[in-house]
Amino acid sequence: MTADLRDAALNSNVWAFSEAQKLVQRYKDKKPEKGYVLFETGYGPSGLPHIGTFGEVARTTYVRRAFETMSDIPTKLYCFSDDMDGLRKVPDNVPNREMLAQHLGKALTSVPDPFGKFESFAHHNNARLREFLDGFGFEYEFKSSTDCYRSGMFDAALLRVLEVYDKIQKIMLPTLGEERRASYSPFMPVEADTQKVLMAKIVEIKASEGTIVYEHPETGKLVETPVTGGNCKLQWKPDWAMRWYALGVDYEMAGKDLIPSVDLGNKIVKAMGGTPPEGFNYELFLDETGQKISKSKGNGLSVEEWLTYAPEDSLSLFMFQKPKTAKRLYFDIIPKTVDEYLTFAEKLKSETDPVKLLQNPAWHIHAGTAPNRDIPISFGILLNLVSVCNTEDKDVLWGFISRYANGATPENAPYLDKLVGYAVNYYRDFVKPTKKYREASAEERVALTELRDVLVGLDKTTSGSDIQTAVYEIGKTHECFADLRAWFKALYEILLGQEQGPRMGSFIALYGIDESVALINRALAGEDLGA
Repeated sequence: MTADLRDAALNSNVWAFSEAQKLVQRYKDKKPEKGYVLFETGYGPSGLPHIGTFGEVARTTYVRRAFETMSDIPTKLYCFSDDMDGLRKVPDNVPNREMLAQHLGKALTSVPDPFGKFESFAHHNNARLREFLDGFGFEYEFKSSTDCYRSGMFDAALLRVLEVYDKIQKIMLPTLGEERRASYSPFMPVEADTQKVLMAKIVEIKASEGTIVYEHPETGKLVETPVTGGNCKLQWKPDWAMRWYALGVDYEMAGKDLIPSVDLGNKIVKAMGGTPPEGFNYELFLDETGQKISKSKGNGLSVEEWLTYAPEDSLSLFMFQKPKTAKRLYFDIIPKTVDEYLTFAEKLKSETDPVKLLQNPAWHIHAGTAPNRDIPISFGILLNLVSVCNTEDKDVLWGFISRYANGATPENAPYLDKLVGYAVNYYRDFVKPTKKYREASAEERVALTELRDVLVGLDKTTSGSDIQTAVYEIGKTHECFADLRAWFKALYEILLGQEQGPRMGSFIALYGIDESVALINRALAGEDLGA
């Protein structure tokens, strides 16, 4: 790493560097005793990983990379699974729901896998989480709550919670309703024979012995149990804080909806004698109507759905940009995001200014190394090529692409081939069902005829920019168009059957001048272009 790049990182106002600066200041006088800076993300394995999981790990990774550019202190990222939580309800999207209902209350690692593949429901979902994260190439260490509790890793921290029990109660109780306050304790005993995580009333704290006495919620008997060795599990808010304390977490971000929980966690860590982690609160995603995305409602986009229509890199860009702004996460943002990503990735290949380099989202997405590929066609233009050809046959589309892109083939341009596949999928599901062509008015027919005649006179190798200039000039000479936007809108509606479209010069160069002339002739003849 060059000194110029580090200096630019230390002075950058890009959000990832601003966040990493908190950690630089945290350890400006001495390095962490554990020998590394620890980043953490959390996951609840009662369900499958989702787009919020991806977003949190991706954004934390961006801050981690920023810090590594600013400092020589080693780093780690723990992806932590809260798999010792009790199963409180049966998910709707799993098989064998009746079987699961018989295990309500048990720690997720003690609930049988309804899919019949792993030793428990949590092990199944944890495997899916690791597969999910590995598929995106994240660097992380997986941590299991059950393993940490049962191995004794959390024992010292749990005993410390017992020592400051009254302080923690003073922090938690004012946040609870009257009925909940009456029986609340940060400790939930784990019943040895059933592995049920009990919401039990604690009647005595024995800090010197490291035990609690609780009233069994079913039998009413008093039971004494150690808080260590996996015999107790903490309620989630104290659990979060205990984890920060026990592991020495330096950085963890959370959604805007968890700000009160973060504040409580910070107070609990301080009560235990520890230092809360740095972090920030990101905004939540919205669906197409502006409503908050909910896993239970199933509104908005899933990771799998995004990756049906666009590459992973574009989703990474969406997560990088404006994390403190509420953003619509829906299908219509995909084409624009893909083209923005392609533009940033191309600029990364030639940028030498350290300041501008670090401002490029592709630098963060690709850890500073530009991908070695040449994409000569925007995703928007590919979509319109599919639309005009009205085909899902990639071979047909590659016939146009190879002519335009100097012999490019699916074999020597695999990333472009992936984009073609995404464009076909997007066209099939979202463009084709909504296409609506209109006939040209008398004035528009005159302009279209002039455009056709100009195209006929052009050399077949004319560049897209020169064709665009010719299209501009025609639009400016016809008074029926209030401005050039109206001219292009007319072209899109008449020739493409949609209200928005590509740069016409680039599209005509890709589709071909002769083919474009034929398309205009068909429109002038009143043919159904959608047939």
